[in-house]
Amino acid sequence: MPATTSAAEGKPGAESKEAEFKLPPFPADKTIRQSTTIAGRKIDYNATVGSLPVLDDKGKKIAEVMFFAYTVPGKDRPVTFALNGGPGASSVYLNLGALGPKRVQFGADGNSPSDPATPIDNPGSWLDFTDLVFIDPVGTGFSRALVDEDVAKKKFYSTNADIEYLSRIIYDWLVKNERLESRKYLVGESYGGFRGPRITHYLQTRLGIAMNGLVLVSPYLDPGASDNGDLSPLPWMLTLPSIAAANLERHGKLSDAAMKQIVDYTRTDYVTDLLKGRSDPQSLDRIVKRVTELSGLDPEFVRRSGGRLETQSFLREVFRDEGKLGSRYDSNVTAWDPFPFSPRQRSNDPILDGIIAPTTTAMVDFITRTVGWKYDGRYNALSYDVNRLWDRDSKDSDKGSVDALRQSVAIDSKLQVLIVHGWADLSCPFMASVLIVDQMPVMGDPQRVQVKSYAGGHMFYSRPDSQEHLRSDAQRVYAAH
Repeated sequence: MPATTSAAEGKPGAESKEAEFKLPPFPADKTIRQSTTIAGRKIDYNATVGSLPVLDDKGKKIAEVMFFAYTVPGKDRPVTFALNGGPGASSVYLNLGALGPKRVQFGADGNSPSDPATPIDNPGSWLDFTDLVFIDPVGTGFSRALVDEDVAKKKFYSTNADIEYLSRIIYDWLVKNERLESRKYLVGESYGGFRGPRITHYLQTRLGIAMNGLVLVSPYLDPGASDNGDLSPLPWMLTLPSIAAANLERHGKLSDAAMKQIVDYTRTDYVTDLLKGRSDPQSLDRIVKRVTELSGLDPEFVRRSGGRLETQSFLREVFRDEGKLGSRYDSNVTAWDPFPFSPRQRSNDPILDGIIAPTTTAMVDFITRTVGWKYDGRYNALSYDVNRLWDRDSKDSDKGSVDALRQSVAIDSKLQVLIVHGWADLSCPFMASVLIVDQMPVMGDPQRVQVKSYAGGHMFYSRPDSQEHLRSDAQRVYAAH
């Protein structure tokens, strides 16, 4: 009779799996004193790099989540939590691009991955009117799961699990730092904008934390809106205004007035002619004529597309004569096409590939050298592994976050919501948010939920003028309380 073995011993590879998570511990939280200049005023602040544990229902630590906190001593300071998206993006883009006290230039046309990544004072920072806490979800930045991949998928890489543990991180930070009575705000960019309403609603109804305001930057609110373009006109309605905005910008004609005309056309004649289809033989001619004017594309390309401009085809076509590709995050930001004769685009997006180096270099240097939080793991500004592992098959993922947005606004009659976009963003087009908000019931003051759009694309804040517009509009949200 063989000797008995434990369950762990009986499973091949169990010992190596156990050893895999005997990782060096994270350093203790560390704070340094820094200063920046915002609106002509010097601001002294504390910069903290730290982490919070994620515990399972038995109290076992299954992950460690990093945060970056910038706080200014003083009474009655609001606190703002900020998350990026992906899934698989760290918070570095909002931190070093939009809101934080220091910034690195990235994401605009002409920026290069090898440009100096030295942070400078950020004139568009919000630190003069709110403390800032940036959160790196598990698998991004230095944040790490302490369980194997299959368990991590269930605990972190699905819609509901993601919302629940990130909400708990916000709750734990507030308790740890004795900030439960502070005014509280949440900023989410891209898929972080998908998270924003859901986290707000979960905090309101499950953890007992009420947000005063919600700012959604280039949000991805309704994944289903882009489905079934063979039947529904909606996918083409969402992208045409952004394509037209990029064309106007190339000719120096982009303005609110010009965009209003384009939005009006999209809501009326464009959608009507799309729906008519072959029942009206002249509808295609009308579409092709107007879409050609709006897009600046060759009329034969527009006709072959039926006036329905598929995003990646458009991004190759618009700069084909120059041998370049446009980015879906801002179609006027380009890179050389390394495979111009291929029938399909074979390289990654110009902006995504171009922002990894400057953001990673600047953030790792800030963490390990400037702050002195010494850790030699890999920093993931953008984790393709997390994106690959994400569960996209659940009904919760398809449903979007519009339900949670409506319910959060209904629950709290003082909640302020600002949704902001770049005109030329084709990854999360502004028109989707315009239509979503226009279909919401008016719950009290109609100005409580607003959509604003600025020049630029997904990371419109890479442009100083658009970043300043964002800052001004956000200040009005904070001043409402």
